[in-house]
Amino acid sequence: MSGIQMTSSNSNMRNTAMPFKKTRVWLFSLLVLTISAYGMWIMFDILNSNGMTPLEYALLALFSITFTWIVTAFCSGCMGFILQLFRIDPLTLTRQKAIEIDEQALSKTRTAIVMPIYNEDTQRVIAGFEVSLRSLIKTGQFAHFDFYLLSDTQDKEIANNELKAWHALTERLGDFAKQTFYRRREDNKHRKVGNLTDFCERWGSKYEHMIVLDADSIMTGQCMLELTSSMINNPQAGLIQTIPIPVRQDTFFGRFLQFASVLYSPMLATGSAFWQTNHANYWGHNAVIRVKAFIDCCGLPVLEGNAPFGGEILSHDFVEASLLHRSGWDVLLLSDIQGSYEEVPSNILDYAIRDRRWVQGNIQHLGLLPASGLKIMSKLHFLLGATAYISSLIWLSMLVLSTIDAVTRALNSNVYFNQVYQLFPTWQIAKTELINSLLFVTIVLLLLPKLMGIIVTLLHRNKQFGGSFKLILGSIIETVFAIIIAPLMMVFHSYFVVCVFLGKKVTWDAQPRSGRMVPWQEAIGYTLLSTLIALAWGGIAYYFTPVFFWWLSPILIGLILAAPIVRYSSSIGLGVKLRKMGIFICPSEVDNNDTLAALRVHEQEIALPNDDVANFSIPTLGQEQSSVMPIQSFKRQGLSKRKRVLNAHQQLKKKLFN
Repeated sequence: MSGIQMTSSNSNMRNTAMPFKKTRVWLFSLLVLTISAYGMWIMFDILNSNGMTPLEYALLALFSITFTWIVTAFCSGCMGFILQLFRIDPLTLTRQKAIEIDEQALSKTRTAIVMPIYNEDTQRVIAGFEVSLRSLIKTGQFAHFDFYLLSDTQDKEIANNELKAWHALTERLGDFAKQTFYRRREDNKHRKVGNLTDFCERWGSKYEHMIVLDADSIMTGQCMLELTSSMINNPQAGLIQTIPIPVRQDTFFGRFLQFASVLYSPMLATGSAFWQTNHANYWGHNAVIRVKAFIDCCGLPVLEGNAPFGGEILSHDFVEASLLHRSGWDVLLLSDIQGSYEEVPSNILDYAIRDRRWVQGNIQHLGLLPASGLKIMSKLHFLLGATAYISSLIWLSMLVLSTIDAVTRALNSNVYFNQVYQLFPTWQIAKTELINSLLFVTIVLLLLPKLMGIIVTLLHRNKQFGGSFKLILGSIIETVFAIIIAPLMMVFHSYFVVCVFLGKKVTWDAQPRSGRMVPWQEAIGYTLLSTLIALAWGGIAYYFTPVFFWWLSPILIGLILAAPIVRYSSSIGLGVKLRKMGIFICPSEVDNNDTLAALRVHEQEIALPNDDVANFSIPTLGQEQSSVMPIQSFKRQGLSKRKRVLNAHQQLKKKLFN
């Protein structure tokens, strides 16, 4: 078993047994609904103390949505904390066990590693592609895999660079180049969905599985083997998702994201896997897919109507998972497989621009909620995905309504007789204890999952974060900074949601990934309006109701200082300095991961040939084995139940009386 290691995984059983699937969903739902109802009752009691106005009814409705969203994340975190604390597998509910790669089973299958790209940095793409490939070679199991670089690049200069870099790569690979392929589409119809559809229809039937990578993905050979083995061991699985962990960040913001993700994501994903069981979600990359199931079930239609709910399906991954569920395939989330990496935007503005695309795609999913045949869990994924962004607009609306309500109450605080013939005065009641209780409950719901993630890490992964002191110090800085930037992200997301509902389209271009210091002009340009509004907002609140102003001040500070926050959080120097101090240290840096280390070397050493592109032949991909991905429908099929009953009744009458 050359190069193959024993690692922790939750896929070590054929037909993974998942006991109490319905009970888990009911338990999770009961917890969420109970805690949510308690918070809503407190809020109602506070608002109803002096009689409810239409404004306060609206405030209660918005609060209910936001609070339920917070509670849902909290309950997932709690379940993940318990399971990770005792190292219990979230699917089988047994102790996590090591998995041994079955070489014989692997030898009977073929798996394609596919990386769709679009106008990307050629050297970075080729470097990531090559180090993942070479990592698999080291395992001794490369013979059962083929690698595909699927280019949708439309920029001619980048396309020429890709062709040059590809020929240089094949020369470096030698005999291994026989199992690597490059294809470029001249017409990138349907973007990434069309790219993968083209691959599946032309070459997909040659493979049992495909592992889908993004342009910024890096995956170790061991991870690929574990994913493929997991698919072999679970013949009912149509898709198995891992957690892509952010790596290779230098700016303060990038390292903040990287640290938070690796610290909390495994626990949150474990909790999600517990109650979602075989109805997990798909995040679009770093997952293994059963090719036949994908071809049969995941041909995406163009939706009827205009934006935001019509047109091409933008966030295809959620929808593809829902179609697999609808056809009876399992979608699993394996939260403990290591070696799955990605890169993230290095500053707040690039991060927000990426979110703009996700906002549009996730809101589009709301139009699919009535779709025929989709499972309840799939619709819940759609709803939660959209709420993740819409909640920002709801939060902002709550703050605005609360300000209006506070100012209104301040102006009317000395009015005790509201009616002409009122015998007794109306005394204003302030339920301070209930307000404090609700504030405390909300803070606990937001911060306790962070504390639980730190506790689990201290117990099981302490050294991978540079030791207890550095881990705790980094966690404190991460929490404070997350609170500081929350108002700015709220404003960005609120603006994006409004744009989506107004029908404004978004471009889906290649995203920047390298670290950069955001110029002052750019930082001010994106934040000036929100800063001016915050200053006016704070002035009005302070003039009419100083107590409410101090309650609102954490939000206002984050908006007033938005430009310097954007500017200095993008500092590479600050990020590097913190790394040298041991702050925001991550396992990928402490463990000296061979694959990531090789990527750094390859990125620096790879150089494009100086020859003219005409000297390089266009690669051929060999014999095609064409198949067709049937376009799926979300419309209700056939007759309604009532019509079927009536037709059956008519047929029976004909038989009886003829």
